[in-house]
Amino acid sequence: MPEHTFDRNTKIFYRPIDAALRWCNLIYHEAEIVQADEFCPEKLGKLFPQWPCLRVTTEAIYDAVRNGELPYGCLGISVPIGTYVEPYQLTIRHSDLRRWMQTHYPDQKPSFLFEPSKDHDEKVSLGAFLALKADRDTVLRELNTLQEHHQTLLRDLQAIGLERDELNALVKTHDHVSERSEITYQNIIGVLVSLLLGHSPAGKPLSVFKNQAAIVDAILARYRDVPGLSKRTLDEKFAAANRSLKKHT
Repeated sequence: MPEHTFDRNTKIFYRPIDAALRWCNLIYHEAEIVQADEFCPEKLGKLFPQWPCLRVTTEAIYDAVRNGELPYGCLGISVPIGTYVEPYQLTIRHSDLRRWMQTHYPDQKPSFLFEPSKDHDEKVSLGAFLALKADRDTVLRELNTLQEHHQTLLRDLQAIGLERDELNALVKTHDHVSERSEITYQNIIGVLVSLLLGHSPAGKPLSVFKNQAAIVDAILARYRDVPGLSKRTLDEKFAAANRSLKKHT
């Protein structure tokens, strides 16, 4: 007899999940897949959406068993078709699985069931194709996400650049405040402070503020997050405004 070389993952019999993951060339993920199948076999499609072939091939094997197309057994021992076997004890012999696939999937030649041949070297199994397609789709999704992030970053950088240019232009335009403008600003501030602390001809306060410190406290309480409105700055500006107002009145 000619010597046969079997794939290292070949077994005498397989559980449906064992056969399905080999059919899909997912042997390197066997431990992860088998563990998930033990707890919730009906959720394989949701647990492993990146490998759609796993759900397809598993359902194909179970369907063949239910419809009497594929002989099966219990823990490696063949039983008559129609005999109930607990799902976790259901097994399929290597030879039966091979014959079933030759009949119903003649274009499929997974290495764990069939020896590689020269005519088949350039063909790709359905499982391999679906696995590669799933990997490619995942890479494309990640690429699209990266491209979207890249475009967002470019827009943000462009906006920052425009804002920086606008600020530079504003600084150049208002680089120096004239002495006359400075006096005007100080007098306006001084008048407003004096008005807030003043009294009507009848002697009634014009505001609720009793002194300049109360005005500063109210500004800080209401506008504490506005840049430039610290207590020290306000005290300095108010003092300068008061001096300017006294000088010009």
